[in-house]
Amino acid sequence: MSEQSNFETLEDDVQEMRDQILIATLPHVPFDGWTERAMTAGEASTGLGEGAAYRAFPGGLSDMAAHASDYSDRLMLSRLGELDLTSMKVREKVAAGVRARIEACMPYKEAHRTLLGYLALPTRKAMTAKMAWATCNKIWYVAGDDATDFNYYTKRGLLFPVYTTTVLYWHSDRSEGSSDTWGYLDRRIADVMKIPGYQARLKKTLGNLQNPFKILKRATNQ
Repeated sequence: MSEQSNFETLEDDVQEMRDQILIATLPHVPFDGWTERAMTAGEASTGLGEGAAYRAFPGGLSDMAAHASDYSDRLMLSRLGELDLTSMKVREKVAAGVRARIEACMPYKEAHRTLLGYLALPTRKAMTAKMAWATCNKIWYVAGDDATDFNYYTKRGLLFPVYTTTVLYWHSDRSEGSSDTWGYLDRRIADVMKIPGYQARLKKTLGNLQNPFKILKRATNQ
């Protein structure tokens, strides 16, 4: 087995261990918060042995938060892989992406709400923006966007507030099947895609997103 193959196998093993601990921790989060206590309880239920959580997440709770976002992104991509995206318009693909990302979090809605509270602290702004940007990037990629010019930032910049506000709306949604959330999502995407007025709205949106861009730049340089 080549050195590259060994490295990839090790990466897969680490990711599997992280997934196990994360999934085992999430049921404890609504009661214990996004805390070491919840993580330790999750670790204990996996049977991986004492200290497994800190081997999986050497950065502690922030590492587990970043992995939770990555895990939900992978579930989102899996859901989207089951759809016939070739028959959809671009706006429908993007809406399907946002919906799939939220549906990935549905089994652990209260834990996700607690995680958002953890990420809302000012010291975690860079981390939060980086994770949301990565999700928007994956949604656009699946939608067929391969732009490398300014349109790359334009499209993701437009989706960023749509995605984040829809997630927040979902957390307060008590409608059956989250139908109000999907209606809200459709309206937000329709607003962004609307013509005339598109250019003015684009300029305004990008202006509002200056701070997240700066935050993201600082985060990637760390």
